[in-house]
Amino acid sequence: MLLRILSVALFSLCATAASAQVPGLESLIPAGDGAVSGRIIQLVALLTVLSLAPGLLIMVTSFTRFAVALSFLRSGLGLQSTPANLFLISLSLFMTFYVMAPTFDRAWKEGIQPLTENRITEMEAFSKVTDPFREFMLTHVRPKDLQTFSDMAAASFPKAEEGEKVDLRIIIPAFMISELRRGFEIGFLIALPFLVIDMIVATLVMSMGMMMMPPTVIALPFKILFFILIDGWNILISGLVRSYF
Repeated sequence: MLLRILSVALFSLCATAASAQVPGLESLIPAGDGAVSGRIIQLVALLTVLSLAPGLLIMVTSFTRFAVALSFLRSGLGLQSTPANLFLISLSLFMTFYVMAPTFDRAWKEGIQPLTENRITEMEAFSKVTDPFREFMLTHVRPKDLQTFSDMAAASFPKAEEGEKVDLRIIIPAFMISELRRGFEIGFLIALPFLVIDMIVATLVMSMGMMMMPPTVIALPFKILFFILIDGWNILISGLVRSYF
């Protein structure tokens, strides 16, 4: 009986100590003047931004042009899975980080770092973080695409006055369309020499009466050899990076 009483008392003490160590809900909410509902909305917004980070990386950076150009290269060579998608996406990402490094550094120093040190508010941080990306997109967007989206948005919200910042709802889709157009232009220049090789090989095969021999089988080694001899990777990558400077 005594042993049972001691066991019950020990269990009660452990339960009391454990419950005392469990933090309350109010301790999980960051300190501030806002209400609990406002803090919860901030946390939901943060999780939403993190889930959309890959899409944001594609929309406001140079990733689109690199990915499109490298896809055209693989199609022009006639290779279905070499280089692999993982390699092409990784190369596009590293090239994007190389090109966007000044923009990322400025966004960190002017917006994110002061926010983490509580020197500016969330609204000020958002403006300072988006300004470098806005300037980058304005530098490389095609004026015709920007004007098109500005005209379509005029019915929804007033047109920006001279000297005002261009709304992100206008510049982001215009920048994406411009990057797709530029990527297809570069892709055409990449595919053109390979197309010439295909036509020459097809003409030779037909003149030799080899009707059953697919020209692509013979043209593939010549296209790979041509790409290696001209140091194609160096020319393509350096050309893509220099297109932003």
